Amino acid sequence: MCGIVGLFIKNPALQPELGRLTSLMLKTMTERGPDSAGFAVYGSPTSGQRKMTVRGISADNIGEFEAGFLKAAGGSANVAKHQDHVILTYASDLEPAIRAFVNGFGHGVHFASSGESIELYKGVGLPEEVATRFDLEKMQGTHAIGHTRMATESAVTIAGAHPFSTGPDQCLVHNGSLSNHNTLRRRLVNEGLTFETENDSEVAAGYLSWRLSQGDKLDQALESSLKELDGFYTFVVGTREGFAVLRDPVACKPAVMAETDDYVAFASEYRAFADLPGIENAKVFEPEPQRVYHWEHAA
Repeated sequence: MCGIVGLFIKNPALQPELGRLTSLMLKTMTERGPDSAGFAVYGSPTSGQRKMTVRGISADNIGEFEAGFLKAAGGSANVAKHQDHVILTYASDLEPAIRAFVNGFGHGVHFASSGESIELYKGVGLPEEVATRFDLEKMQGTHAIGHTRMATESAVTIAGAHPFSTGPDQCLVHNGSLSNHNTLRRRLVNEGLTFETENDSEVAAGYLSWRLSQGDKLDQALESSLKELDGFYTFVVGTREGFAVLRDPVACKPAVMAETDDYVAFASEYRAFADLPGIENAKVFEPEPQRVYHWEHAA
């Protein structure tokens, strides 16, 4: 059992409230996932720049890491520390060099996400503790997705927490269980993908990233997953432009959505919407099985 939340802001005036509202929704899902939690927040991209989230930073390695990063970036870059995560900002053409540096640094440091607008944070502990640890309430942006996990098939670790990011500005959260993830993982590894965990959700994220890299649009990639992924699942997928929702053909995992002129919200339970502004006037509905729901901001 896990809990998922998502919030897509239509009205720019509400963007400063994104983090606070997402935090309230995430905390409500505690009973569905007390083991670990995580979230991805999408902000406005800066032309010519990219951001990378890196986790596993400590007082013992931050000095060496920052010095090595600035050297790899030629000195023109920025490091913003958030507890054991850092957000690196650098020129877009330096992406391969920065990725190589992070992957080769060691000392328990791991890549979490990269792209023009995504920042991704996750940790072990109650959702409220994780949200507070990273000051989610103070974050602003255009959309966000979050996850609370109750581990059933793998260990409780930061690596196993959601979201999983396997492509630029892409991430996925998942409630359910895939039965053919080992077979699909081997196939994707042969296509050049790498995986950090044995988690089935990371395979789902990798599959979508692979389809997108082959030229699919997000809705096409999700529709293909209905044929390729066996099991029970509710997916919420984040991209630079927006987010999407998909439920498997049986749709046994709970899901509810709310839409107003100001936002679109997703949650595993209706009570997560209680503190959203104007929820009393929202169109509230249960997403249908096998149907892709997709919202995007104008490019």
